Amino acid sequence: MVYLDYAATTPLDPEVGEAMREVEGVLGNPNSIHRFGQEARRVLEGARERIAALLGARPREVVFTASGSEADALALLGVALARGKGHVVSTEVEHAAVLGALRLLERLGFAVTRLRPDRQGLVYPEQVEEALRPDTFLVSVMAANNELGTLYPVREMAQVAHAHGALFHTDAVQAVGQVPFRMDEVGADLVSLSAHKFYGPKGVGALLVRQGVDLVPLIPGKQEGGRRGGTQSPVLAHGMAVALEKALRLLPEESRRLLGLRRRLEEGLLAVEGVELNGPPEGRLPKLVNVTAKGADGEALLLAMDLLGVAVSSGSACSAGSLEASHVLLAIGRSREEAKASLRFSLGRFTTEAEVDRAVEAFREAVARARA
Repeated sequence: MVYLDYAATTPLDPEVGEAMREVEGVLGNPNSIHRFGQEARRVLEGARERIAALLGARPREVVFTASGSEADALALLGVALARGKGHVVSTEVEHAAVLGALRLLERLGFAVTRLRPDRQGLVYPEQVEEALRPDTFLVSVMAANNELGTLYPVREMAQVAHAHGALFHTDAVQAVGQVPFRMDEVGADLVSLSAHKFYGPKGVGALLVRQGVDLVPLIPGKQEGGRRGGTQSPVLAHGMAVALEKALRLLPEESRRLLGLRRRLEEGLLAVEGVELNGPPEGRLPKLVNVTAKGADGEALLLAMDLLGVAVSSGSACSAGSLEASHVLLAIGRSREEAKASLRFSLGRFTTEAEVDRAVEAFREAVARARA
């Protein structure tokens, strides 16, 4: 079976798993004052310091969460609840966690503007500028789209937001470990990330919160500086830090390798009649290709790929269990039928040229079956 769904999740790197086993004997609660607690605390805080240094933040600005989705929710809802009222600017192509938080904010009486992307999924700083109001307190735009791979000019958007006195949040779950990213260089006030997107363990993420940003915790408690209650897992945090260190160390070489594989994959996919690329030709994550097979039955296409031994996705993994049309593809102008007949291929650290070639052959056959 060929696995080409790295955008949904990455396998745990064996080195990361070994590093986690080395500290799994740490049994104390990191918030306890006895010796066992202090040992656990050292592991937890060591991970926090390493992650902060790698991403251009201060250790106390790293808030551990259970996932990237929780980090997104804490960023939007936590800031909004601290503010009490006002206006938020985001986009129509955000991750489901952000879109869900925006809907909840509207139910709570906040005003929300969702920016529409162009045909390639891009949103521009000028759009953010035009959407800002005197009561805008937060702008939230993802760093990289999880379905198209589109990279957004978040640094320029952060500058626009700050010039108008608003905070800037970016969902960097797909960007961290995949493209160069540092909180201090982007100028973001809040950054979401998730360990299992860069070969770390599932069940741990983080929200980077710039010092001085007021945030109401969604889970009350004294842990994480009072910003997120609940006993932390030193083992998961340690695994996240080790995974991030390795991902950033390999980034230059791996980015070039994935880009070569992506171009090889694209050439094969787009050679099939009636297949079109979704997203920009460049300015995109090296690992991701999203295509539409016109005239194909979407469910038959996805099932055929699986039967032919290639694991891909019809869109975000967070909408699993149904073959609903992707909100991202609809936002860039695809019809509902076209959106359903689209596949996301995402490459990763363990992908080979042979697997790419096998995926292309499987895709040719799957399209033929789905059009029959």
